[in-house]
Amino acid sequence: MKYYSTNKNSERVSFKEATIKGQAPDKGLYFPEMIPQVDKSLIDGIEELSNEEIAFRVIKPYVDNEITDDDLFKIVSETVNFSIPLVKVSDNIFSLELFYGPTLAFKDVGARFMSRCLGYFIGRDAESGLTDNSKVTVLVATSGDTGGAVANGFYDVPGVDVIILYPSGKVSPVQEKQLTTLGKNIHALEIEGNFDDCQQMVKQAFVDEDIDQKLFLTSANSINVARWLPQQFYYFFAYKQWAEKNHPPVISVPSGNFGNVCAGILAKQSGLPVRHFIAACNVNDTVTEYLKTEIFQAQTAVPTLSNAMDVGNPSNFIRILEIFHHQFPDLAKNLSSYSISDEETIATIKEVYEQTKYTLDPHGAVGYLSLKRFLQTHPGRKGIFLETAHPVKFPDAVENATGKKIEPPFSISSIMKLEKKSIKMNASYESFKNFLLD
Repeated sequence: MKYYSTNKNSERVSFKEATIKGQAPDKGLYFPEMIPQVDKSLIDGIEELSNEEIAFRVIKPYVDNEITDDDLFKIVSETVNFSIPLVKVSDNIFSLELFYGPTLAFKDVGARFMSRCLGYFIGRDAESGLTDNSKVTVLVATSGDTGGAVANGFYDVPGVDVIILYPSGKVSPVQEKQLTTLGKNIHALEIEGNFDDCQQMVKQAFVDEDIDQKLFLTSANSINVARWLPQQFYYFFAYKQWAEKNHPPVISVPSGNFGNVCAGILAKQSGLPVRHFIAACNVNDTVTEYLKTEIFQAQTAVPTLSNAMDVGNPSNFIRILEIFHHQFPDLAKNLSSYSISDEETIATIKEVYEQTKYTLDPHGAVGYLSLKRFLQTHPGRKGIFLETAHPVKFPDAVENATGKKIEPPFSISSIMKLEKKSIKMNASYESFKNFLLD
C-alpha cells in the first residue's frame, strides 16, 4: 500500500514514511492509493470476533508489511484495550460510548495507535533515516481532546518530543489539565488565538526550511494517517453490537476537523454496512453550508460549548472529497450535515436527561440532535450517534442542563490537583518558529 498527496505534487510513500512525515511536502494530506475491501467473512462473522482481531484485520492492508503481524496485533491490542459499548437511548437511537480510554475521549484510539507505530519505527527501523540519538518532534494543534490523548499516548516514549498548541481559554478545565500537567517530553503552548490559528502555525512549520534543517517533525493531528485510519475500528465495533444486521444504521458523528467522520466513510467504502452518515456540526458550519451550496468557504472558528468541534477550516474534508473523487452528487448521497447552536445543545442535554436519564456531553448532544432531525424525515430508520467525550469534561454545561452533579472518575480527580505547566504565546508564527529553533 502506497500513499499519495491530495495535492498530487509529492512522491508516493509507504505507511511508515507517511506516519513519520505526517504531512506531504506539497502541503497535501496523505491518502491511500486504493481503498481495500474487507473480507466478507469479517462482516458475516463479526459477532464472533474479538475487537483485537477486528482491528487487526481492518488496519493490516493499510500498514502492509511495514510492521510485522505479531507487532501489529500487539499494537492494536494495546490501542483498543478498553470498553466501547453501544447503549440504547431510545427505541431508534443508540449511543456509541467512546470515552472509556485513559483520557475519556474518542481520540485515545488514534493517539494510542499512532504513538505505538511511531515508537516502533523509531526503535526498529534504521531505514527511517533516524540514528539512535535522533529525536522526532511531534507537533499537534488541539481544540480540546486531541491534546490530552496525544500527551497520554506519547508520554515518556523514547526518542519523541511532543509540542501541543491549544487556544487559551477555549478548552475545558479538564482538557487543559490533561495536556499541561504531564511534563517530561510533553510541552504545552497556550496560544492567544483560536484553533485555526494553532493549526495554521503547525502547518507552516512543516514547510519551513529553517526548521526542517534542525528538527525532524511529524504531526499527531488526524492529518497523520496513523491517527486517522484507526478511527475506523469503532465503526466496526458498533456494527458488531448492532442487533438488526439486515437494517444497517445511520451514524451521526460530531464533526470538527472531520477526521472521525471521514474514517467512518472510509470504513463504509471498504465494505462496512452503514446506511448513511451525518456530519453533526455546531455553529462552525463550513461543511453544512457546502452541502447546501457546493461552495467550500473557510470561516473563522467561533467558540462554542462543544469546543473540540470549533473548526472553521476542517483539514480532513479534502480526504472525504478524495473518497468520492470530488463528485458532489456521490458525496451528497452518502453524507448529510446539520448545524446545532449552543442553545439547542443545552436544551438537548436537558430533554434527553429528563426523558431517558441518559447524560450527554455537548458534543454528543450535537450528534444526538442531528440524528434525531434526520430520522424525523426518514421514518422507519434507526441510528447511532457517537458520544465522543465523558460529560465530566464539561461540568458547567452538563450540570446546569441536568441539575445533577457529575461524579468524576478517580483519574480526573487526581489530575485536577496537579499544577498546570504551559508557555503562553501570541498567535504569531515567528514566535512559534523562534521557540522551535531555540
